[in-house]
Amino acid sequence: MVHLLHQGNIQRSTKIDDDYNSLEQVTDALARAGLESSNLIVGIDFTKSNEWTGARSFQGKSLHHIADNQQNPYEQAISIIGRTLSKFDEDNLIPCFGFGDASTHDQQVFSFYPDEEVCYGFEQVLSRYRELVPQLRLAGPTSFAPIIEMAISIVEQSGGQYHVLLIIADGQVGQLSPQEKRTVEAIVKASQYALSIVVVGVGDGPWDMMREFDDNIPARAFDNFQFVNFTEIMSKNADRSRKEAEFALAALMEIPSQYKATLELNILGARRGLEINTIPSFFWHIKTFTKQ
Repeated sequence: MVHLLHQGNIQRSTKIDDDYNSLEQVTDALARAGLESSNLIVGIDFTKSNEWTGARSFQGKSLHHIADNQQNPYEQAISIIGRTLSKFDEDNLIPCFGFGDASTHDQQVFSFYPDEEVCYGFEQVLSRYRELVPQLRLAGPTSFAPIIEMAISIVEQSGGQYHVLLIIADGQVGQLSPQEKRTVEAIVKASQYALSIVVVGVGDGPWDMMREFDDNIPARAFDNFQFVNFTEIMSKNADRSRKEAEFALAALMEIPSQYKATLELNILGARRGLEINTIPSFFWHIKTFTKQ
């Protein structure tokens, strides 16, 4: 049994510069900061709000719109993160899941391939995504709990290898909802494992709840959650390669210190997670979610 750690006590952050012009420079910076190996898991949001949350940022099209000559925001985010982390993934096998469609709602996830067969490299993730999108019926509501719980089981099955769960979503979990309660519980549980969670927000938002998840969830063994606003970064007036580097860095800059935290907590290589001796208070009851 472990006592809860105040965020920051175990994670002595490694300084990473924030001025890069290419994804290769970001990859090198992550390696210098101490990231040794990482396995990627991908979760994609197929809730119905994707049909309208690109009104401003994606010319009014569905965020899952498939075109021959243009990647949609989901494809762009997968490609950028995949290229950045591929150096750290020895086998290049990527389990991929969807959630929020009419078959899963807020209760389950579906695998991109039958029998939870994985994708080989981010290129296959992209090609399979394009095959699946026309077959799916978007639904909801939004909950990150099922994909986080699936990621935890993958870490357990791997013998405690370090994984990064990349969730790409167009909307946030409803405030004060059962989905929020279950998502918070899943994030807290995930901090007992060698697992980092990166949520990429695509579309128009809003994102205030995701920032609260990033900053204010209590009762975690280490700070295991990072949110980044894809739209905000990629809409800047700058070179494409520079924007991609800025996005990758914003999404992944906490990964080296989180990786080190799993070492210091002795959960890297552990099949079972830590036992935390405090049940999390649901933070809407203690007014954690007061806007600054």
